[in-house]
Amino acid sequence: MTSFTTLGVPARLADVLNTLQFDTPTPIQQATLPDSLAGRDILGRGRTGSGKTLAFLLPLVARLTGGKRARSGAPRALILAPTRELVAQIDEALRPLAQAAKLSSRTVFGGVGQGPQVAALKRGTDIIVACPGRLEDLIEQGHCTLADIEITVLDEADHMADLGFLPSVRRLLGRTPSGGQRMLFSATLDKAIDSLVKQFLTDPRVHQADSVQAPVSTMSHHVLQVARESRLPVLVDLTSAPGRTVVFTRTKYGAKSLAKQLNRNGVPAVELHGNLSQNARTRNLDAFHTGRATALVATDIAARGIHVDDVALVIHADPPVDHKAYLHRSGRTARAGNSGTVVTLSMADQAQEVRQLTRAAGIKPTITKINSTDDPVLGQLAPGTRVIADQAEIAALAAVAPTAQANGASRSGGRSRSGGNSRPAGGSRSDGRARGQGGRRQQDNRRPARAEADGGQPNGSGGRRRRRRSAGSSGNGSNRPEGSGRQRSSSSDGRDGRSRSASPTSSRPHSAAAFSAGRR
Repeated sequence: MTSFTTLGVPARLADVLNTLQFDTPTPIQQATLPDSLAGRDILGRGRTGSGKTLAFLLPLVARLTGGKRARSGAPRALILAPTRELVAQIDEALRPLAQAAKLSSRTVFGGVGQGPQVAALKRGTDIIVACPGRLEDLIEQGHCTLADIEITVLDEADHMADLGFLPSVRRLLGRTPSGGQRMLFSATLDKAIDSLVKQFLTDPRVHQADSVQAPVSTMSHHVLQVARESRLPVLVDLTSAPGRTVVFTRTKYGAKSLAKQLNRNGVPAVELHGNLSQNARTRNLDAFHTGRATALVATDIAARGIHVDDVALVIHADPPVDHKAYLHRSGRTARAGNSGTVVTLSMADQAQEVRQLTRAAGIKPTITKINSTDDPVLGQLAPGTRVIADQAEIAALAAVAPTAQANGASRSGGRSRSGGNSRPAGGSRSDGRARGQGGRRQQDNRRPARAEADGGQPNGSGGRRRRRRSAGSSGNGSNRPEGSGRQRSSSSDGRDGRSRSASPTSSRPHSAAAFSAGRR
């Protein structure tokens, strides 16, 4: 069996990987490490979740180890990434490796004050992980030079192109020494990427570990044809099941609106989109990763670079604009060999668009017309007892994450739903998933307001007490984390996230680390 050491990874770094329980290299790591450790330029393509992060971090750290100390304002290695979240996650994966090699690192991105970044550069930082815009600003201000860069990595290169960053990327790469090693990793290789390769890479070794268009065998795809008025009730039903769920919308307003509506209906949800400040994005992601929020409603900002273990369900509340976005969004689940489910909601006027989308993505989904939230298909797609949070629990989330708002919703007990009259859209269930009857709000004739557009939220399982299934409920063979039914903490309302509540009481340990560098 191939190991990291047989591929040439130094023993010190292999020990770190063993501690982090990364024992077996992924295909992209096996393909690229011999060449990258030898100092060759690399063009690597692998779908999201394939392990690209370690594929470039390991050779970068190994080749910098034992070298000269970084001088003030002149880092030795540069990693460029398109989003602040991805920068933070790369740095998190880098830290234990850099610490073992006695190297320093620093993140550089906008949305936060530049003072700490400038101070770290002035002290001398070996590795910077940066978004292009802020890095160019610091260079223009004279705080940083790329003249000493030995290794340059461009991660998610195709996403850089999609976001219009290529001019900035070209300027930054042009500032690095021509003799340095350069590694470019991307989920897809197209004309925009080819131009970068021709201009900046020297005799690159090309490795394609898998096809971005090939469906993951452990991922099942479904299209639910729903009436407009059933859209939100279906979303509430699916996201109130145990496990992590990511819901995607097309617009920032749609993500914000849907997150609020899920919270009103007892699903602790946070939003993630470009209109949030960096602090708000960090708080919301932290609320999701620690389990205080069980759904993440997001725009395509989370389709790439947001790495979360154990996401069992991805919902396209709004069908994406193209097949590449569909594949990248869907890649939030079924990672590293795990199974997962992808659901696309389609209204009547979207049917042709969705057919074309899935055909272009190489997907043959199961198509089901859903007439009500009593449809047993919903229980098959998201098995387990549905749990609704009470007003105090939603308020507690609002205290630590800007999205959550109780909005006067009257709930008591936050109990699992069983039987018929407390469903978001009314009606009873007959799919074997029991719902607790006590302490539910009266909502016979109060359907939740229709979502303008939907967003995505991973349902966290950590930080919540286990919920016992109601009598008669079925396990349904869920591949979501055991015991991840939701029970929330309570606190006073603080919808700006200005005050922080105490962490929810948990009678079980948090789930495994949310970030998994070896699986990116």
